[in-house]
Amino acid sequence: MKPIAIIGAGFTGLTAAIELLKHGHQVIVLEQDSDVGGLAGSFKIDGGYDLEKFYHHWFTNDRYITDLVNELGEEGEIVIRPSRTGMYFNNSMFRLSTPLDVLRFNPLSMVNRIRLGLLVFQARAIQDWKSIEHLNVREWLVGLCGEKVYEVVWEPLIRAKFSIYADDLSATWFWKKLQLRGSSRNSSGGEALAYYRGGFAALAARMQREIIARGGELRLGDAAKRIVANGDQVSAVITDNGEAIEVAGVLATPALPIVANILDGAVGDDFLLKLRRVNYLANKCLVLVLNKSLSETYWLNVNDPDFPFVGVIEHTNFEPIESYGGRHIVYMSRYLPHTDPVYDMSAFTLLDYAEPYIKKMFPDFTKDWVVETHAWSARYAQPVTERNYSSYVPGQETPLDNFWISTMAQVYPEDRGTNYAIREGKNIAAKIQSTLLVE
Repeated sequence: MKPIAIIGAGFTGLTAAIELLKHGHQVIVLEQDSDVGGLAGSFKIDGGYDLEKFYHHWFTNDRYITDLVNELGEEGEIVIRPSRTGMYFNNSMFRLSTPLDVLRFNPLSMVNRIRLGLLVFQARAIQDWKSIEHLNVREWLVGLCGEKVYEVVWEPLIRAKFSIYADDLSATWFWKKLQLRGSSRNSSGGEALAYYRGGFAALAARMQREIIARGGELRLGDAAKRIVANGDQVSAVITDNGEAIEVAGVLATPALPIVANILDGAVGDDFLLKLRRVNYLANKCLVLVLNKSLSETYWLNVNDPDFPFVGVIEHTNFEPIESYGGRHIVYMSRYLPHTDPVYDMSAFTLLDYAEPYIKKMFPDFTKDWVVETHAWSARYAQPVTERNYSSYVPGQETPLDNFWISTMAQVYPEDRGTNYAIREGKNIAAKIQSTLLVE
């Protein structure tokens, strides 16, 4: 029996592999990195503790990831904790975890604070997301909460995250964010978040073990380079080392431009252009291991356009410091075009660059607090869902009958995330199963 090749060992690829193995298919997973998990991949800090390269959590209403954990028999490994969110604005810190915090947010008038607080309810009242897809975020938000709320609270975050694409970002993206966060609240109105004991790396490793136990194969550090097609059928995948793996079918899960490169020469230019139509932003993430805490806030949005990062995420204000040998873990994230000079900065150069801004936010901070410094780059970190995105984003089918695509750019109207990666992994596996019956 020829295997189904899955390109990419992120959560979509891992989930699809498990599902296909359940139905009797042979599966081989090809991953260019040295570990599984994709953007939820990990590294080791001093002491041998595993830590995500990029910050991760999930919401209490993320049922697909919860269902998967339960299916793996690991339900006891889910922890749910309250989180503290806040905002850095005009050289001051503001807590924004509960409705009462919003009412105390004095940069806005009381009327505008109420308008800010009502925004989640207004967003949740919208059922047809296509009705607002033609609007950009500014047009939609100003209509709901007014110019002042938009300029103080939302515009700095949108511009910091989406950079050159901020004016074209579809209102649907923001609508879904508000819907999701508004439905992940505890009884006091504060936000509650979920995590897997040992981190997302531990969950990805558990999925890896499940694949192996079911007879699947994972090849780490072995990327798919191109395919061989005969007419409208894929017959083989060529890896970086030149090996030709004969296959029954292929599922590709990397970013769409990477998929286009793999398909180049096997499908027409019109389809390749469609794959390359979706724009992406990169991410540069500075990860600091500290001997002191910066603050009591887990997620701090930075609403200052002069700062080089959009968020300060003190992970150990969510996951206890005991998980990392008593150290404090801080992520500082920046979305940017991959041509930005910051994208290629080393960890220590990036820390030097960020230091004056960190000290401005946290005046007591000194470099003596820093035990370890790491920096990670992701070229295709954030698909940009521009206005009318649904009219041009590619679907899962391709011109080849046995080659499918399932990527984070296709979970729309949801945004990228492990929960939806798992959902799509199950969905695409069912589609493949209905097409490729076991011999």
